[in-house]
Amino acid sequence: MKVAGFGFRRDVTAASLRDALTAAGGHDGLAAVATLSDKAEATALKQLAGELNLSIQAVPADRLVGVATFTQSGVIAARFGTGSVAEAVALVAAGRHARLVSPRAVSRDGMATAAIAEGEGE
Repeated sequence: MKVAGFGFRRDVTAASLRDALTAAGGHDGLAAVATLSDKAEATALKQLAGELNLSIQAVPADRLVGVATFTQSGVIAARFGTGSVAEAVALVAAGRHARLVSPRAVSRDGMATAAIAEGEGE
């Protein structure tokens, strides 16, 4: 199961999410998109998921604690216990034996990050 994980600011646009996803490798072969539970209902994410005909997986913040990521942000580590929200939610959502296919990529406007992971699903 291939999943794109997203981290983004509250006022993100679908264009910013799309740009981050493109920078991370694009949507080909994706089974779902994922983000933190408290952002799963964001209009921009719902718009992008609808355009791509993908479901949104909501990942509780406590599931990110201790998830090893390629990217390391001190701010994110202090808040969530992992180095990258986008990478961690992608890994958690991709399920067992997940591995990063594409590490975190940032949209040109800096409003969104995306990473892609592949795993066995839940």
